[in-house]
Amino acid sequence: MRLWILAFTLLPILGQCYAMWRIWQMLPLPTPWRVAAMVLLALPMLLFFAAFVCPLDRMPFAAAAAIYEIGTAWLFILIYLVMSLLLIDLMRMVHIVPQSITKGSAVASVALAVWMVGLFVAANVHYNNKVKQTLTLRPTTPSAQLPKKIVMMADLHLGYTNRQAEARRWVDMVNAEQPDLILIAGDIIDGSHRALRDQRMAQELRRLKAPVYACLGNHEYIAGVDGSISFYREAGIHLLRDSVATVGGLTIIGRDDRTNPRRLSLSQLVQQTDSTSLTILLDHQPYHLEEAEQCGIDFQLSGHTHYGQVWPISWIEDRLYECAFGEHQRGRTRYYVTSGMGIWGGKFRIGTRSEYVVMEISS
Repeated sequence: MRLWILAFTLLPILGQCYAMWRIWQMLPLPTPWRVAAMVLLALPMLLFFAAFVCPLDRMPFAAAAAIYEIGTAWLFILIYLVMSLLLIDLMRMVHIVPQSITKGSAVASVALAVWMVGLFVAANVHYNNKVKQTLTLRPTTPSAQLPKKIVMMADLHLGYTNRQAEARRWVDMVNAEQPDLILIAGDIIDGSHRALRDQRMAQELRRLKAPVYACLGNHEYIAGVDGSISFYREAGIHLLRDSVATVGGLTIIGRDDRTNPRRLSLSQLVQQTDSTSLTILLDHQPYHLEEAEQCGIDFQLSGHTHYGQVWPISWIEDRLYECAFGEHQRGRTRYYVTSGMGIWGGKFRIGTRSEYVVMEISS
């Protein structure tokens, strides 16, 4: 954990220093103007660290939301800024572009600015375009009691970044599907209960027109698990925390997040179920997928990965997880790891997507 925190702190600082050094050289401006440009570049990095160090919940809501959204967005912008500058340096070294391109070049400066602005405007538009993923599940034992349509989601991350207006739009999208049941695989909350209270977020979720069942994610623990449980209750969400519920002929198992080292094993939870019924497992983090197969689960829904949010982080996640995104199968057990309805930090998607899943249960 300490190594992860060190990397999360040190790598952005190194990237920021490299980007400021190269842009200082590239700008065709007098020194006072270049100094001003460096101050503007340094400000979002300061906001990035302020988002994790400052007591945002004690600030006016607008100020807290601006610090959090701008600061966390800068991390993703910085990744692509560093990648772009490294590519320019590489092309310069192999003589694809002239050596002068990195020294006081108006053409290079304007081209880099246009590229970065265009890329992240498009990435924001792509994030806001929610994709509807359809699935069909055919139970081996059909039942007239089974819900016919289920909307499934994960990783809403409601709070300072994904605010009330966005939550309202998502609720309207889900209601438009006219589902019989809604399942959410954790991380409904981003990290602040105050941000939820100030925006009356529980009342927004209460507008969902079908029963909602959900499990906890790691961000419910980051926000404070007791407060998160209270929010679920206020929002009218049936929390399955190492517990089982039956809806018609459907059995839903909700595991506690693996943040809790004392959570029950899946085999212990399966003992509480009817082995003849269709079973859906909600488990936020998609680790140890073999457990669901061994326990005879019909379908598992997970989230957590966001599929990296932006490329090439998605490539890294493909190495970390057996399935980091999309459909998967082990034996007779089917899986879907969703990239999430919402997002953490900056509202950008590059090479990934934001989505919700509509499952039709067919006999």
